[in-house]
Parts: sequence; C-alpha cells; structure tokens
Amino acid sequence: MKDLPLIGITIGDPAGIGPEICVKALMKEEIYKICKPVLFGDEIIIRHYLELLNLDCDLNLIEKPKDGLFEYKTIDLIDLKELKSLKDIEIGSISAKAGRASARYIEEAVKLARAKEIDGIATAPINKEAWSLAGVPHIGHTEMLGDLSGVSEPLTMFQVRNLRIFFLSRHVSLRKACDLVKKERILLYIMEMEKALRSLGMEKPRIAVAALNPHGGEHGLFGDEEEREIKPAIKEAQEKGYNVHGPIPADSVFWACLSEKYDAVLSLYHDQGHIAAKTLDFHRTVSVTLGLPFIRTSVDHGTAMDIAGKGIADPISMIEAIKVAAQYAKSYRINLR
Repeated sequence: MKDLPLIGITIGDPAGIGPEICVKALMKEEIYKICKPVLFGDEIIIRHYLELLNLDCDLNLIEKPKDGLFEYKTIDLIDLKELKSLKDIEIGSISAKAGRASARYIEEAVKLARAKEIDGIATAPINKEAWSLAGVPHIGHTEMLGDLSGVSEPLTMFQVRNLRIFFLSRHVSLRKACDLVKKERILLYIMEMEKALRSLGMEKPRIAVAALNPHGGEHGLFGDEEEREIKPAIKEAQEKGYNVHGPIPADSVFWACLSEKYDAVLSLYHDQGHIAAKTLDFHRTVSVTLGLPFIRTSVDHGTAMDIAGKGIADPISMIEAIKVAAQYAKSYRINLR
C-alpha cells in the first residue's frame, strides 16, 4: 500500500455526470489495489450521490492527501466548499457557479501535484460554456493545466489498450489540417513524442507516422505530401537517432501499434486518430496530457447534462482514466527529474 501512487481525482462540473462517475469508480475495489485515490470536489454534491445511488460507503473529509485512509468503501475527499447547498446549482443545467467550482477543483489538484503531494491527476469532464459564463480564462482542461504549470504546449496522447496516439493537429478544419502537414512540424512532433514516451518509462520508443493519403500516396499518384513533407521529416529524424517508421497507411498503422509493433502512432489530423481509438473501444479511450510536471489523464467524453443526476451514467471511462494515471504516475515522476 505504501508504494502505490497517490492519484487526485477532480469531479468536473458538479452539475454534470462527473461526480456520479467518480463515486461509482471509487466503489470498485480494484482501484484501491493500484493507487491511493483522493477526490477533489464538494461534500454536499458527493453526499447527494452517495444517497441517490444508495451506496454503502463512508465519506472521509481530509485537509491533505496524505491524511487519506485509502480504504475500499471509504472515499477520501478534499472539500473545496464551493457549494453551500444543492440549491447553488441545478443538476443537468449549465451555470457560472458550477463552472467556477469545477475550475477550483482543478486549481487545487494542480497546486498539490506541483508540490508533489499527489503523484498524478485524473479528471472528470468540465463544461466549456459554464467556464465561459464563470469568466474562467481558458477554453479547456489542457490549456488550464498548461497555464497553471507554466507549460506552453502540453501534448495530448490517447490510450486504449496497447494503442497510443498523438496528434499533429487537433481542432482545426480538415483543409487546415492538411496544410499543417509540413516537414518541420512533423519532425518537431516526432522529437516531442519520444520525449513524452520516455517520460512514461520507455527507453527507446518505437514511433510510427501515419500517412495522409490513401495507400500512403502511392509515390505521388494520390497526393504528394508523403514524398514532399512526411518522408523527409522521418528520414531526418532517423538520422538524428530516433526509432521512427513510416509513413504507414492509416488503414493499417493503428492495428500495427495495437499489435505492439510500435509504441505510439503520430496521427496527422484529429479524426484520423480519434476514429481509430473510439472504434476500438469508445468507453475505454483515455486522454493523457504529457509535458506537465505530473501525469494527467481524463475521460474522453463530456458532461452529459441530459442524463446528469439520473443515476445511469457509465463510469467505465473514469475507471480507465484512474487506472492509466496509476499506471504511469511513478515512472513519469522519476523520468521528469
């Protein structure tokens, strides 16, 4: 028990499904065998869900993570006291109050992670509109985490089973994504990927780069980006000593990684990698933020306001996020030193 990583879990938007899936996840005995979980949220909302779900579970309020009991059927909670009563928010509705509360949970968890009082963070979903209403100066989790940690560009990695995916571009149009397939950018991402994978404990990570065009462009027949930009980037990376391969057609590269031929794939645009991960296992796909002073994982779904408070939210993604945080937390700390 002493050597298990201490994982901080933020409940996300208190009006969404975050508190419910966190409570349900912490009712799984397997979680306590791999980590010491500490919840960041509000006592009033956690007690509400313990009663709603009729759970046989104690709530242990603590000031510091190290004070947790870390026992199955006991939830250790750092109460941020953002909500005075359930009337402060309407479960299932977007509000500034809920947005502000969810941001505070993250701020406190980051503060303690930077102080090395917790080894990693697993986050339940926030609501971007609620953050905007609350005046939170960030568009999402990753941007806030980077700002609070002094990291300008954290890397996002998806993990599901043995498949790890990085993204050359994310929230841009497909046309813009194609325009971003440039030698210099690909080379930079290969270098950043290796650094990130090393931080997870991989000594010489095997990186695959996906092709952009069908069949890898067929030597220019179906597009020339592979010949013009991708292959030169890979060649230069290989000359620098990186264990990188490609471009490999996108209809096979993700399967090759899942089969452990490679440790990670560089997806060239958002949907290329998202479709591969979510088709493999939609509910168990976990988003991992790398490059921070601590490991952070997250569910890959939203606040689901339409089912919030109904007791029917599926905790699988939250369970997986906690598991992945526990998997990497200790090696990530060591490799960042």
